[in-house]
Amino acid sequence: MCSRSWGIFAGLVVLLFCFSVTTARGQQISQPQKLPAGMNPSPSSLPHRFWDRTNTLLFAGVGVFRGLDYASTRNMQARGREEILLPDDVVNNSAAFAGVEAGGTAASVGLSYLMHRTGHHKLERWVSIAHIGVTGFGAARNYALKTHRASAP
Repeated sequence: MCSRSWGIFAGLVVLLFCFSVTTARGQQISQPQKLPAGMNPSPSSLPHRFWDRTNTLLFAGVGVFRGLDYASTRNMQARGREEILLPDDVVNNSAAFAGVEAGGTAASVGLSYLMHRTGHHKLERWVSIAHIGVTGFGAARNYALKTHRASAP
């Protein structure tokens, strides 16, 4: 079941990548469009440097929340709970689990870069914002779970 899940995940990532590449090719660089009087584009939708202050803070936030997820999962396991999203072989191996967390952070930065290169500057920011929100929810849930220890005979 685990290898099938990874296959499905990899297939979805490939489809997303192919769709974004074809969308980027379909966008032609044309003359800037003139907006009606009184309408200004939002600053997040304008072209900018990828490593600007906002993205740097967002990426740091993703890294901090991934670290919090690591700590909350370890705490949850120490209280007798089981991780349901990852196999025990990964979660019980400190280096492998830290690698998964670092890989999640790198994937978030990479997806943001893909959005940046294809001109989706609002989505570029929202990738990190959503990642922080989901990871923060998961960490809070891990800490909120009740301790579950097997009773002694």
